Amino acid sequence: MKKSNQHWAKMEERGSRVGLKILLWVYRVFGRRLLWLVLFPVVLFMFLTGSRARLASYQFFKQAHRVNSDVPKPSFYTSLKHFCQFADSAFDKLDAWLNRIKQQDLTYNDSQVFPRLVEQNKGAIFIGSHLGNLEVCRALSYGKYTTKINVLVFTDHAVKFNEMLQSLNDGVAINLIQVGAMSPALAITLKEKVDNGEMIVIVGDRTSVTQQNRVEYVPFLGQDAAFSQGPFILAALLDCPIYWFFCFKEKGGFHVIFEHVSNGLSLPRKQRDIILKEVITAYAERLAYYAVRYPFQWFNFFDFWQKDETVSRRKEK
Repeated sequence: MKKSNQHWAKMEERGSRVGLKILLWVYRVFGRRLLWLVLFPVVLFMFLTGSRARLASYQFFKQAHRVNSDVPKPSFYTSLKHFCQFADSAFDKLDAWLNRIKQQDLTYNDSQVFPRLVEQNKGAIFIGSHLGNLEVCRALSYGKYTTKINVLVFTDHAVKFNEMLQSLNDGVAINLIQVGAMSPALAITLKEKVDNGEMIVIVGDRTSVTQQNRVEYVPFLGQDAAFSQGPFILAALLDCPIYWFFCFKEKGGFHVIFEHVSNGLSLPRKQRDIILKEVITAYAERLAYYAVRYPFQWFNFFDFWQKDETVSRRKEK
């Protein structure tokens, strides 16, 4: 099977924990600017040897440029810059947990969304993506509200990164829920959390780690792409307010966007397929809208338009 058909979750995790610790030490002792003297050769090596991710970057910019000519054309330089932005985003996360990013560094399209939900003791589900940097918002929300924020993750990579964060700040308490697949038991647990006024965060731009063909093919940047049904079915089961959720780095700080979708999503059996496709299409449209405005913050380094039925969910040997 071709490498390009490997599932995103089974791509080889590159780098080592020792390497990360060395970079973190340089970062904490010497700061971010000097860190790049050490980091750039690492990023360049990953770029030159990471053919799959490099091709994915090229493909994304090719599609995005076709849709909006303001997006840079795909090129060696464009993709290298893309890799550097991805590396830099990891240190934005660390800055947030080390209190180097403050509340005043954030702007909102609606700063009252979260406070209103907390005041009304209403749980909600926020459907985000790997466009931008949601980690910054999660870190900055910590300690500001007593309301719990539960983040669903689908691989152990996120858990390892969480352990690294906690080594920097013992006060960090991230409510990560590692999910292999959606199940009735998980849905019941999350429903209880929402009914208690807690928040759920999930991404909608990754297909299932374990289950094939649980997707809808909808237009994304001029070509049909597979989007998982799971997050949207979960939103319907939770019967709570639904928001699209984005956080983008801008000059001088970060811009946080909450877009209200519905106060509750209903999927009656006869209309289930139609409504599900409609809501996933709406999500893909908003994702595409922001992707061409913040193209270097697109952090899906795999073939986003691959057919889900041809994808291998087994690790390559």
